[in-house]
Amino acid sequence: MRKTIVAITCFVGMSSINAQDMRILTGVPFLTVSADARAAGMADQGVATSVDVFSQQWNPAKYVFAEDKQGLSISYTPYLTDLANDISLGQLTYYNKISDRDAFAGSIRFFGFGDIELRQTGNAEESFVTVAPSEFALDGSYSLKLSEKFSMAVAGRYIRSNLKIASADVDASSASTFAVDIAGFYRSDEIAYNNFNGRWRAGFNLQNIGPKINYDNDVVNVAYLPANLKLGSGFTFILDTDNSVSLNLELNKLLVPTPQNPDLDGDGEITSSERAKNNDNYRDIGWVPGIFKSFGDAPDGFSEELKEITYSVGAEYTYRDAFAFRLGYFNENQLKGARKYFSLGTGFKYDVVKVDVSYLFSTSAIKNPLENTLRFSLTFNFGDKYTVF
Repeated sequence: MRKTIVAITCFVGMSSINAQDMRILTGVPFLTVSADARAAGMADQGVATSVDVFSQQWNPAKYVFAEDKQGLSISYTPYLTDLANDISLGQLTYYNKISDRDAFAGSIRFFGFGDIELRQTGNAEESFVTVAPSEFALDGSYSLKLSEKFSMAVAGRYIRSNLKIASADVDASSASTFAVDIAGFYRSDEIAYNNFNGRWRAGFNLQNIGPKINYDNDVVNVAYLPANLKLGSGFTFILDTDNSVSLNLELNKLLVPTPQNPDLDGDGEITSSERAKNNDNYRDIGWVPGIFKSFGDAPDGFSEELKEITYSVGAEYTYRDAFAFRLGYFNENQLKGARKYFSLGTGFKYDVVKVDVSYLFSTSAIKNPLENTLRFSLTFNFGDKYTVF
């Protein structure tokens, strides 16, 4: 179909849609989009939720607590549906428990912009060139139980971004880089309370830690990866053998330097030379120092650092592990992107097959790229069963 190159611009800026200068921009923001419908139904959280096949994106340390030996999932997320009907994110994930103490997993995530027609003018009769920009990430993880209640995992990720448009003086070579994740997960034993049993969960994930992505092999067109720290906790109310309710809280902080005020001399006016120097200073920060600077470099101090933390709350009701209903709320500060939305989701399981669906309702004046979009996931669990205590 026909659409303009503005589709790329829309996506590159999706992680910070507001027009405020206090936003933090990163490259390959598709890595931050929830690819599975279960997490999306709980407002994009999964670092401390119960184990599922989708844990590779959120916290691979959870896999060693899985009940099934193996799992496979396929997810599909339409994107910017108001602009086009062929922009989407897809993900394929597989895990295998080697033993009761360790597991490995792998996934591939692909974001396609569909076909874009490039024309010199708006004349419909003019000949055109069709391009199909895309990005993908390929990763693998290994997780290990360090005790009966705690596990850790490490993941490696190869990232490739093919957004460049070839011209007479510009090639169309792709940009690529790599990243690692370090994650941990805690799950308590089932605890007997007065009227119900319960189980505590907690998790963390240092995610997308790696070198900047460089589009032109120079120091100008480079971008930080969306490195971030996820922290989460949750509790499951086990009401009886058929019914349970889980409540979850997740916090997220980008580990990327905050852009500074370009008014370098403090005279209230921003000149082109000041803006250029400020941009050069920002690009000169290495990705490793940038991680440490991200905890204390906000221009307005600690109060602004707190504004850079997003939070989400989610709940999930399950019946006999055959039906699930989910809801959640996500909040981002008005000056840091203004993403605010509610989400709903449901899941149905029959034998080894499970289907999940989610829907998002934006509550912000800033339009969400996933607004009015259904997300779908299909899961297959198979192999031996591991006893849950």
